[in-house]
Amino acid sequence: MLIEERIYTIATGKLPTYLALYTNGPLDLQTRILGNLLGYFTSEIGQLSTLVHLWGYTSFEDRISRREALAAEPEWQKYLSAVTPMIMKMENRLLVPTAFSPIR
Repeated sequence: MLIEERIYTIATGKLPTYLALYTNGPLDLQTRILGNLLGYFTSEIGQLSTLVHLWGYTSFEDRISRREALAAEPEWQKYLSAVTPMIMKMENRLLVPTAFSPIR
């Protein structure tokens, strides 16, 4: 399994708006197309107004094809237009589980 970690820093005071926009449609679309949402988190201590979400893929090629399918969706593009101004910083990592990881 390949795990994608996405970390977004949202503008101060905009996190509730961002989450409301996401949960009213795009969440279902993204979950249907990407397929394996492992978790979606907000920060409680440390860097505030931060979202971390983890997605699982069978391979790098699986990730590419699913993300391309998501990007082709007009509803997703409309959502991105609404939330992009709220995103101050984006980070992305692809994580490969170790041999002893509970998720493999």
